[in-house]
Amino acid sequence: MTRRALPAAALALTAVLSGCASEEGSAASPPTTASAASTLTACPDQTEARAQGGQLLPALSFDCPGGGSLDLGRAPGVPTVVNLWGSWCTPCREELPLMQEFADAAAGQVRVVGVISKDGRPQAESFAADAGVTFPSAFDGDGELMTDLGLNGLPYTYLLDADGGLAYTQVGPVTSVDELRTLVAEHLGVQL
Repeated sequence: MTRRALPAAALALTAVLSGCASEEGSAASPPTTASAASTLTACPDQTEARAQGGQLLPALSFDCPGGGSLDLGRAPGVPTVVNLWGSWCTPCREELPLMQEFADAAAGQVRVVGVISKDGRPQAESFAADAGVTFPSAFDGDGELMTDLGLNGLPYTYLLDADGGLAYTQVGPVTSVDELRTLVAEHLGVQL
């Protein structure tokens, strides 16, 4: 190898290594927060009321790539399914399209909102586009919500009542739209 080829090879190796994922699957480089157009829908408006109930999700707020923000400390105003997902999550590959199908069927009765967890925005956007996902998702690139909840893996799905109270926690993937409909009927009282 010539002396000129060595610096080029070193730069190429650095570029490859900087794109490697960490053990948890998050990007080694910091996630981008550029305001490029998103394939995801903007997060919906929320009420000004504080979330209330016996159990609540941590009162964290996240920007949404499609626009707006998600404040888990505020009442959603409608029964809501909050799904934590990431492009690095293998079970999410099968679950995310089911969440989209449910979101389409439940429009107006139950809201579906994702929280992109421990991920880079470009990776999450690509993953969502490949899965046909358009429901709103907030961006938690550092996994602050997962840390606060003590989670080591995904997916997790939380069913919140209209006041923001935690009605049910699904550990692991939902395996069908019918399963999600049953959970929503049982824990949120909404028949779809």
